[in-house]
Amino acid sequence: MCTSLGYRDAAGKAYYGRTLELTTDLPYQVTFFPAGFESVSEVEGHPKLTLTSRHDVIAVTMPYRLPTAEAPLGLADLKVLEGLNDKGLTFSLLSYPESGGSQKPVEMTKAVLSASDLGLWALGQFATAAEVKAALEAQPVMLQPLALLGGVVSPFHYVVHDATGASVVVEFDHGAMTVYDNPVGVMTNGPKFDWHLTNLSNYSFLTNVDKSAGAFGGLKVRQPDSGIATQGLPSSSTSVGRFVRAAYYAEFTEKAATPDLAVQTLAHILNTFDRPRGASIDYPDGSGGHLEVEGLAETGNTPYATEFTCWTSLSDLDRRRFFVRDYRALNYVGFDLAAIAAGKRPASMPLAHFAAGGDDGSAQLIGKAG
Repeated sequence: MCTSLGYRDAAGKAYYGRTLELTTDLPYQVTFFPAGFESVSEVEGHPKLTLTSRHDVIAVTMPYRLPTAEAPLGLADLKVLEGLNDKGLTFSLLSYPESGGSQKPVEMTKAVLSASDLGLWALGQFATAAEVKAALEAQPVMLQPLALLGGVVSPFHYVVHDATGASVVVEFDHGAMTVYDNPVGVMTNGPKFDWHLTNLSNYSFLTNVDKSAGAFGGLKVRQPDSGIATQGLPSSSTSVGRFVRAAYYAEFTEKAATPDLAVQTLAHILNTFDRPRGASIDYPDGSGGHLEVEGLAETGNTPYATEFTCWTSLSDLDRRRFFVRDYRALNYVGFDLAAIAAGKRPASMPLAHFAAGGDDGSAQLIGKAG
């Protein structure tokens, strides 16, 4: 599944990071969409919604269909899973299996935005979380069956963060859309987002101050190590446990003195949510639920499914820098949005190309621009 959180440095500047977990490695792309890029969102039975991006966007994308000899993949086939625009707005897609259900009907004459296009729509059109929230009051959004997921209806919810540190969550629950203000800047998966906020009341005792000494009657006790403050954190990798831990680290981690140190600090926080293959497994006859992509399932003799951190991303919202680390990499590859945008040409490269990590990916992406 996925974990995301916002972080601020000592000067109050905003940063954002997330992990993405699935049971298989998919054909992710690192893609640049320049301002002026034109795209179309289509929902059957409604007029096409034509969009022209106002902002430059760097994103991790995924094709919504498999290529064929007659119809190879193009930029129009790539959907944004995670991204950053030139105003410091981020967008993230996270798994939420309870999204599908009956939706309110929309007039057939009205253009409707497919939920699959929410990412490029939000990043291409808006500068702040408040603008996205206001725009969603007027723009109908429709969940669609996704062929790559075996026809499952858009099993996701979405979060945006902006350079002020503000955040909103866009959640469809059984077909009904709610847009929440996100006061903690944290997002994982189910249950509903407001349930997670209520659950934090069960952790009001949390603090990052170690209480290492105490007494039981006449017995003096002392913890011989540091870290007892985290004893009350849930230890599981479930969505509920990760939400509480993410809120804790976002709240208590030391505020870095410089932007570079802030990015490094955020990377350390996200390391606590990194999941290696096999840490938890589900056999086919079990009750575990995973997103499986049609035609791209894991091959081999492994008799179980295991979620792992396919990639982790970090965003510096003030400097418009984006970093991503593939499961096979120890280090992040960085992208400077301003440098890439100078060429004003779209570009896309497989994330697997950057599996070694540790490089500045901007020049490579610029060289790939069409």
